[in-house]
Amino acid sequence: MHLGLVLDMTSAGFPDRTAVRWGESELCFGELAAAAAAATRWFGELGVPAVVYVGGNHPSYPVALFGAAGAGVPFVPLNYRLGAEQLGAQLSAHPGAFVVYEGDPPPGAAPERASERQAFLQHLAAAVATGEVDPPLPVDPELPAVLLYTSGTSAAPKAAVLRHRHLMSYVLGTVEFGAAGEDERALVSVPPYHVAGLANLLSNLYAGRTVIYLDRFSPEAWLDIVRRRQVTQAMVIPTMLARIVEHLGAAADAGTPSLRTLSYGGARMPQPVLERALALFPGTGFVNAYGLTETSSTIAVLGPQDHRLAVSSDDPAVRGRLASAGRLLPGIEIEVRDEEGRVLPQGEAGLLFLRGEQISGEYAGATLLDAEGWFPTRDRGWVDVEGYVFVEGRADDTIIRGGENIAPAEIEDVLIDHPEVVEAVVVGLPDEEWGQRLAAVVVCRPGSAVTGEDLRDLVRTRLRSSKTPETVEFWSELPRTDTGKLLRRRVVEQLAG
Repeated sequence: MHLGLVLDMTSAGFPDRTAVRWGESELCFGELAAAAAAATRWFGELGVPAVVYVGGNHPSYPVALFGAAGAGVPFVPLNYRLGAEQLGAQLSAHPGAFVVYEGDPPPGAAPERASERQAFLQHLAAAVATGEVDPPLPVDPELPAVLLYTSGTSAAPKAAVLRHRHLMSYVLGTVEFGAAGEDERALVSVPPYHVAGLANLLSNLYAGRTVIYLDRFSPEAWLDIVRRRQVTQAMVIPTMLARIVEHLGAAADAGTPSLRTLSYGGARMPQPVLERALALFPGTGFVNAYGLTETSSTIAVLGPQDHRLAVSSDDPAVRGRLASAGRLLPGIEIEVRDEEGRVLPQGEAGLLFLRGEQISGEYAGATLLDAEGWFPTRDRGWVDVEGYVFVEGRADDTIIRGGENIAPAEIEDVLIDHPEVVEAVVVGLPDEEWGQRLAAVVVCRPGSAVTGEDLRDLVRTRLRSSKTPETVEFWSELPRTDTGKLLRRRVVEQLAG
């Protein structure tokens, strides 16, 4: 099965239902299918080897995605916020590609294609007006459907290869076709070059749900759209949810009665932020979706009932599951291994390995899958007796102090629990005696009088001396990617420098 099946089925099932809305404009499923079919014809006539997308959340994204899928060429969404040198380098890796963009041509785009682009847009407009849709052409499910660049938090960005069969395995294994009612609307504010943006689009369209795009996130704009458009589903990254919670302040309720489900993922969620959000959205079901670019998005889910049971439980083991990634999706297998590759017993922390039909584990020109199909996530974690997966963070983030493995997340949650602290990161710095010493960087609310010693005392009281940062620095902000992932290596570099 190939990606075009998603749009083929939905446009046949409910052609007049709104598929995508942006601002005051919209496209129904039939119009989206007509535009995508026109894009397929265009790409096929040009004989392009790939379709590159450089832009924000806009209907040209699904049109280009499904157009490329129908033509059997890879779709490559790039981070339009990158600097000219980085963006130009990624574009140059795809010579001859047709570049879909808004405004001025991005650096590295062939200038002679500008007139081509204008003709392309006119071609799409004509197709939408006539509603003409060609019969779908057969596409090999082994072909690359999307080349998605990783965020590059620990190394240079690499292009993950997601084939049609990987993405369709994810969609078919997690979503029931046409299950959404006509009143269901999903707000998508995660960027289109992130795997969550891709997965949100595919899963919502396959369910028959209207996708509402928000291109420039702010807590005010997000809340306004949820309330005004009666949004029923939404997905955010942790930094977005933290900003929404901060914006709501001391409010007793977020005032979003239509919001049935709020999912989050893409980075670690600080537990104090999550607990406050659960109180602000009492009628909303929270979903933690854990996955990676190389796994075609989500592989484990902590559902609404898990959240509510955990937050209301007096049992430490049950309450602790609020910090878990939930249970594996059907068809996904997991192993926890030590540094020598030995499989560890249940409950012991180690390196997480995954296997399943939706897992690619492939980059342009290389695969990380072993002979038995296991993918090394490079995340550390463990699995409890009920099958809940706990992700402690990237293996490179683990701090080893005096032979003890320390997960920074545990200390960061204590720091963020202080009423004056907005953000916190804990890293390990070289130390001759202990191997590594703990250093914390915090961002406080304006006018805060909290001191480093206050925060050290808090950690020492909640945890123990060996997990207390030896130094605490106060910064105005923490370095993050556009998708909210913390750049720990930059913190370490600045502290070490």
